[in-house]
Amino acid sequence: MAGQTKIPCVMMRGGTSKGAYFLARDLPADAAVRDRVLLAAMGSPDARQIDGMGGAHPLTSKVAIVSKSQRADADIDYLFAQVVVNEPKVDVSPACGNILAGVGPFAIEAGLVKPAAGETRVRIYMVNTKSLCTATVKTPGGEVSYEGETRIAGVPGTAAPILLDFEGIAGSSCGALLPTGNARDTIEGVPVTCIDNGMPVVVFAAKDVGRTGYETPAALNADMEAKARIEAIRLRAGPMMKLGDVTKKVVPKMTLIAPAREGGAVATRTFIPHVCHEAIGVLGAVSVATACVLPGSATEGIAAVPAGTTKVLSVEHPTGEFTVQLETVQGAGGIEIRRAALLRTARRLFDGNVLVPRGVWDGG
Repeated sequence: MAGQTKIPCVMMRGGTSKGAYFLARDLPADAAVRDRVLLAAMGSPDARQIDGMGGAHPLTSKVAIVSKSQRADADIDYLFAQVVVNEPKVDVSPACGNILAGVGPFAIEAGLVKPAAGETRVRIYMVNTKSLCTATVKTPGGEVSYEGETRIAGVPGTAAPILLDFEGIAGSSCGALLPTGNARDTIEGVPVTCIDNGMPVVVFAAKDVGRTGYETPAALNADMEAKARIEAIRLRAGPMMKLGDVTKKVVPKMTLIAPAREGGAVATRTFIPHVCHEAIGVLGAVSVATACVLPGSATEGIAAVPAGTTKVLSVEHPTGEFTVQLETVQGAGGIEIRRAALLRTARRLFDGNVLVPRGVWDGG
């Protein structure tokens, strides 16, 4: 194509998100040029992303950048990029556990990881949060299999399971599991828990902002009064969580909670950061589940927490639920989270080249 630069690209569904997966070597090394390429590839800024591959929604305007890792404890490095739909902005401050679900299969099929017979463990270093995850991918006959009987909420049909086992994600962005040093703070008159177990989240009872926690995402997105109050809390929480001025950041996520209605641990409504999510992010669910097991948190009296050191918590959201397994231990300073694990699925959708104008990047 005259006047355009071809860049190898794979489109994949990862969990309940969809995005473009690139090898780092195929993108510009300079971060500013790379971001311009990603904006052009996805079609931002434009509410419809009509001139790119994005799906006109935060959940379908995501990018994974993957490379062979030089670390002894990892096979590959994974950098996540959130391409903002209606702004000329690429945010690499958060991680994304849904897009992460596709990283293992992508790396195997790209030849970065040698497949084993039966299943393959891919050790992933998450560059955004400087933490590790091991993805277990089904590889019968030494090939990635996407077919299986695992069903996850928010995705039609079934697929092969991908187990994500996280290590060292506490304080990944904020420096501590409880970045304010407290299980509970009060911001704008609302009791909250500021927590980071893989994703910075502010957790608070829906009733404390005058809502039930069972509203539809559409109703909450149209509720300007609630959104203004939630944003006021978020802007104050940012510096308290060591995130600085978060006016133009997508973190922290804001999660309203209420008693579970479907037999789970807790019901949630999550803003990312100004739009109510139809579900909940992978690492956001881990952080919310973690808040539920901490004594004195804003979830106390709301969340139903199972007994035992290994706790399986179902985090309900508008389109289903997300099951998180936490291994806890009683430490000197209270409960500590030893391990977090969850199940996702993924599917390779398209394999080819994305085209960007040579005026954006000439491929050099």
